[in-house]
Amino acid sequence: MGKLPVLSGHKIIKILKLIGFEPVRQKGSHIILTKETSDTKKAVVVPNHNEIDTGTLIVIIRQAGLKRNEFEKLLKK
Repeated sequence: MGKLPVLSGHKIIKILKLIGFEPVRQKGSHIILTKETSDTKKAVVVPNHNEIDTGTLIVIIRQAGLKRNEFEKLLKK
């Protein structure tokens, strides 16, 4: 497992849309995405910046319920 790449908020949103997240609202530069399943509802906040810090990206991956290697596979799609 290598370093996570530097991604923009727009690219992260595109990746999260692949697994069913949809943008529901925006507050300032932060976009809130949600994903509803039959028993849960997950929300992820993505800053709409040109470069997202690695720590912030790790938190977004966790909030989305993904493992790091699953997210890296989605990057290649």
